[in-house]
Amino acid sequence: MSEHKQNLVLGENKKLVFPLKESNKSRFYGKLRYWWAWGVVGTIVLFIATPLLIYYRFRKKRDNFFAWCDWGARVWLKACGASVEVTGRELLDENQSYIFVSNHRSYLDTATLYVFAGKRMGLVAKKELLKIPIFGYGMAIANVIAIDRTNREKARESIEKARRIVSNGYSFGVFAEGTRAMPGELLPFKKGAVHLALQTNVPIVPVVFKNTDLLMGKKTGVAFPGTIEMVMLPPISTEGKNAKEHLMPLLIETRDAVAAELASM
Repeated sequence: MSEHKQNLVLGENKKLVFPLKESNKSRFYGKLRYWWAWGVVGTIVLFIATPLLIYYRFRKKRDNFFAWCDWGARVWLKACGASVEVTGRELLDENQSYIFVSNHRSYLDTATLYVFAGKRMGLVAKKELLKIPIFGYGMAIANVIAIDRTNREKARESIEKARRIVSNGYSFGVFAEGTRAMPGELLPFKKGAVHLALQTNVPIVPVVFKNTDLLMGKKTGVAFPGTIEMVMLPPISTEGKNAKEHLMPLLIETRDAVAAELASM
């Protein structure tokens, strides 16, 4: 057992720092790929996403829009030089919706979860992102919601929207730290993901991303090619549970599962 794993403290919602490998690849090459990847995003948004949004704005049936979202995410991951290895997907019931609760170390995490979870997926995003003209409208069409706990009425509306989406067979992905952590870190989890799971009455699936901070970490300004490891852990039931009694125990159980998996690296 590693020294770090021996010192891992579970049962607390506090920041943890894990050992971080340093890349031996050229930073100059990494910076070139980084800007190339964002150039690809800009091209997709300007020349593909915008016309599609205009088209689907006037259509009630939008199933094909999600296929385009899937395509765009895959193209971007390829532009970043990322391949994906998924474990634990066999633990999921194909007829069940879930709330996927994940750590968040890189922009790569979002596209990977959306494409490779094996579920029709909506996402919970920062409310600020919904104000961006093109992204904001596209997110609304693609079942991306923001839950603003500072505004009770808007929070209630968001939860009702999430319930309707889940009832149509969708799952939701939530990055529970609320922002990208610095490389090697796991930040405290916010309560919104567990609230959403309890109020939609679906199981929680802890999800662990490994290596994404090495490939495109926060504030690194580089993108290195490599393999993203996405680990899905056993679902945690919310059946018969309520926020008053079970919110914090569920949050700690979910975060402990993520932390323990990160410590096993």
